[in-house]
Amino acid sequence: MINSSFRAIERLPLISYPLLNPKRLFVKLFRVSFQSSSDQRRFGGAQFVSMAQSTKQLQMGVGCKPGFILPSSDEHVLEAIDAIKAGNVIAVPTDTLYGFACDACSAEAVNRIYEIKGRKLTSPLAICVADVADIPRFAIADHLPIGLLDQLLPGPVTVILKRGSSSVLEKSLNPGLESIGVRVPDFDFIRSVARGSQSALALTSANLSGQPSSVSIRDFEELWPQCSLVYDGGTLPAGRAGSTVVDLVNPGLYKILRDGSAREETTAILQNFGLKEAM
Repeated sequence: MINSSFRAIERLPLISYPLLNPKRLFVKLFRVSFQSSSDQRRFGGAQFVSMAQSTKQLQMGVGCKPGFILPSSDEHVLEAIDAIKAGNVIAVPTDTLYGFACDACSAEAVNRIYEIKGRKLTSPLAICVADVADIPRFAIADHLPIGLLDQLLPGPVTVILKRGSSSVLEKSLNPGLESIGVRVPDFDFIRSVARGSQSALALTSANLSGQPSSVSIRDFEELWPQCSLVYDGGTLPAGRAGSTVVDLVNPGLYKILRDGSAREETTAILQNFGLKEAM
C-alpha cells in the first residue's frame, strides 16, 4: 500500500516543484498518518488533499481544500482563472509583493478580501489588468500623453486615474472615490490570470492590515486557509517597498503618493513626457 501510494505521488504534475517534491511529501504524509486520523494533511503548514482523493482530482485542482499551494507557473493559470471566476480570493506573486486577488467586478469577492485582511472598508483597493490596452475599460486615460502608460507599464507602478461613468468596475469597489489605482505588473502569471478572467483583478498586499508586506508565502502563512489557492513564486527580490504610486488624474501634472521601489525611474519618465509635479 505504501509503495502504491508513493507511485501515485510520483505521477503528479508538480514533481519538479521543490515544496511538493514527491519523496518529501510522501514522508510527511506517511509520518502524520500515524499521528492523526484526520483526512486533512499538513506539510510545512500547507493543506493538501487527502491521499484518499484521486490523483486526477489533485492534478485538476478539483476538491482541493482552501490554502492549497501551487507554483505560479503557466500550467496552473487555468486553476487560478477558475477560482477568480467562481468569486474566490487567491494569493499570487507580483513584480513587487505577494498579493490577494479577486474579481474586481464581484462585490462579494471584494468584501472577502477586506475580511481576510481585517481592512477598513474605507481603505481603497487597486486593480490589476493584463495589458495597458485594457485600462480604458476601467479608467480614463485619454488625457495622458500618447505612449506614457506604455513607458510606465508593465512595471512596479500604480497609476491613479479617474474611473469615469463608463467604467465597468463594481460600484461597491472603493465607494465614494472617483479615482482608481491601476496596475499592470511585470509578472506573467498574474497578467495571464487577469487576461483569462476577462475582468480586472482587485489587488492588495497579502498580509493583515497594518502588518509588514509579504515577499514570500511564508510571510502570510496564517492566512493561507482564507484563500482558495496560494501560488508560490519563491522569495521576491524587490524588497518590501511595494509599487510606486503616482496620481495622474489631472492633465499635465503628476504627484508621487508613495515612493515605492521605482520612484526615480517613474519620475524621469513622467518628466520626459512633459508632466510637471503638482505642488
